[in-house]
Amino acid sequence: MNTRPILLVEDNPDDEALALRAFAKLNISNKIIVARDGVEALDYLFSADATGGISKLPALILLDLKLPKVDGLQVLQQIRDNERTQILPVVILTSSREEQDLVRGYNLGANSYVRKPVDYNEFVNAVSQLGIFWLLLNELPDSSS
Repeated sequence: MNTRPILLVEDNPDDEALALRAFAKLNISNKIIVARDGVEALDYLFSADATGGISKLPALILLDLKLPKVDGLQVLQQIRDNERTQILPVVILTSSREEQDLVRGYNLGANSYVRKPVDYNEFVNAVSQLGIFWLLLNELPDSSS
């Protein structure tokens, strides 16, 4: 099992709480790092920590699109443009139903595009499926740690 953290990039407090409850209910033991806007996400991925080292790369990034400061598609572009982060799994987890967001997300290198279910049980099931695949079945190269 992958023990690296999960980066949840979500500005809606209700969706954040729902995601965190879903992870807890599923006993996902990975640390969840929450970034509430695109700038926080990029700071986590690219800024030095208090010891001068770069943050540990996440096993998975769950990325909302409609974010303040820097939107999710711009965050995805910067992730893919950086050699250190370009292969990280990025799942767009959004309520957007805009076809242009879906197409642009894949064009920018999203690994998956999942529309947030409105129903709590469906949301937990979606998070469960994402967790099983990206944290248990998917393998990342050692060099991306």
